[in-house]
Amino acid sequence: MRAHQIMARRVISVGTETSILDAARLMMDDHISGLPVVDAAGRLVGIVSESDFLRRSEIGTQRRRASWLRFLLGSGDAADDFVHERGRKVGEIMSDDPVTVAEETPLPDLVELMEKKRIKRLPVLRDGQLVGIVTRSDLLRAVASIAHEIPDPTADDKHIHERIVRALDSESWCPLGLQVSVRKGVVHLRGVIMDE
Repeated sequence: MRAHQIMARRVISVGTETSILDAARLMMDDHISGLPVVDAAGRLVGIVSESDFLRRSEIGTQRRRASWLRFLLGSGDAADDFVHERGRKVGEIMSDDPVTVAEETPLPDLVELMEKKRIKRLPVLRDGQLVGIVTRSDLLRAVASIAHEIPDPTADDKHIHERIVRALDSESWCPLGLQVSVRKGVVHLRGVIMDE
């Protein structure tokens, strides 16, 4: 499967001049945890997500850094934090330079990007324009949609045996001297694994 097969095509986005109040209401009303931010030409310029609302002066959650750390980091980071914690427009609090994918990006690459970058959504671009978004929920829906296509492993003991042997043989951790016995749908595995 590829990104275009699971992405949400109806993407709710906001502009950099959208107020944080409007963005927060939109996210709550539509039950979404993040919004792509686009410029006047429709090009993606950032993402605003729930995490961008965590450090806010209104609720007393602004970042507190030790004075020695502020000294080491310099005043630039402190100034950026100040703007982010008090910003009134989406452009002031969004995460810029978002990670994006193309429509043809395979699912394993999507998952790897989400894990590596610790992100929950990937905007999908075509010729620089936002055409969709893939979220963790979309991946869950993909799993659910193909789950019914997986053959019933309890069809017969021989089928179960073959599937288990085939699945384990391809793994680097497959037990040495693997023995699989199946009787009336109950599986017993025997073999040696060299660590816990």
